[in-house]
Amino acid sequence: MSDDWNDRTRLVHGGIRRSGYGEVSEAIFLTQGFVYDSAEAAAARFEAAGPDEFIYARYGNPTVAMFEDRIAALEGAEAGFATASGMAAVSGALTSMLRAGDHVVSARALFGSCLYILEEVLARFGVEVTFVDGTDLDAWAAAVRPDTRAVFLETVSNPTLEVIDLAGVAEIAHRAGATVVVDNVFATPIFSRALALGADVVVYSATKHIDGQGRALGGVILGTETFVRKTVEPYMKHTGGAMSPFTAWVMLKGMETLDLRVRAQAAGAQTLAEALSGHDKLARTIYPGLPDHPQHALAMAQMGSGGTVLSLDIAGGRAAAFQFLNALKLVTISNNLGDAKSIVTHPATTTHQRLSEEQRAALGIGPGLVRLSVGIEDPRDLLTDVLGALDAV
Repeated sequence: MSDDWNDRTRLVHGGIRRSGYGEVSEAIFLTQGFVYDSAEAAAARFEAAGPDEFIYARYGNPTVAMFEDRIAALEGAEAGFATASGMAAVSGALTSMLRAGDHVVSARALFGSCLYILEEVLARFGVEVTFVDGTDLDAWAAAVRPDTRAVFLETVSNPTLEVIDLAGVAEIAHRAGATVVVDNVFATPIFSRALALGADVVVYSATKHIDGQGRALGGVILGTETFVRKTVEPYMKHTGGAMSPFTAWVMLKGMETLDLRVRAQAAGAQTLAEALSGHDKLARTIYPGLPDHPQHALAMAQMGSGGTVLSLDIAGGRAAAFQFLNALKLVTISNNLGDAKSIVTHPATTTHQRLSEEQRAALGIGPGLVRLSVGIEDPRDLLTDVLGALDAV
């Protein structure tokens, strides 16, 4: 792969390993194991496998390696480890590096399952976690201690779309020697500059924009060669959270159109947000691409885009939100995002339902809030559908 290639070219050609047959489309190596020419060769590979040598699919696979190489090249990371899901990536990145007695500082506004990992799983194993308002750098500075091992945040929070000053948080964390781990799903690999802004580890749910067509679960952990190979890989290969070869092939196919899809989705989201802002049925239109978003300037500097998701706070609470959802004809009710199809969800009763009403209120997730992930449909059709559904409220 050429270092001179631009991102769209990397997304099509990066990381390719061709077999002796010279196939055009990436090969799917559906095998759980590999054979050796001799007992000595097997022993040597277990002792130190080369970059193109494989032992067992839980450890690595040629198709999976192609996906890891391609997404690492796009992100500007030295290495990546592909996982069975986005949450396998979040839990693997954190759990592989932490032990009892460690301290973590995290943004409070997180996806419900991320909160579960931090509040329940890590705490259960003796890791102390301090939660802060992610948009307040003073709060980060006050919470980070000399013994803080890691900080964790979503660069754009789910579902209230707060944008965190990644460079500012990284500077605070690095002064204490802490590792900066970011969930970068809403920023997408297309608009991401996370590593350049100071992140040490980036995780993605590949289920979202990378596949982007509702076909498969997957995730990836990206970082330095040392972190991925010495910290993440031993943990993941022994605990079993590896990506399957078929899923890796699906993700490789998704990456070929990733740039085209994400830019079209973000343009559609911008169009909808501008048209809906100030609508009399909405208490708020939340989108980082709007000038009235509290972190609009930061979002433009950090991503250059408002992203593919907007949130609408329907005036009238849960009943009005349900009326809105049920009146939609084109937009699909589901709990995924980043898909080619536009998807809407009601976080308070789905993705964040396990939180108490007080917790949801503190995060800004009210009963009228709906999250709209914009797909690649014509924005005019989407706007007609959304306006019609608002009329039904």
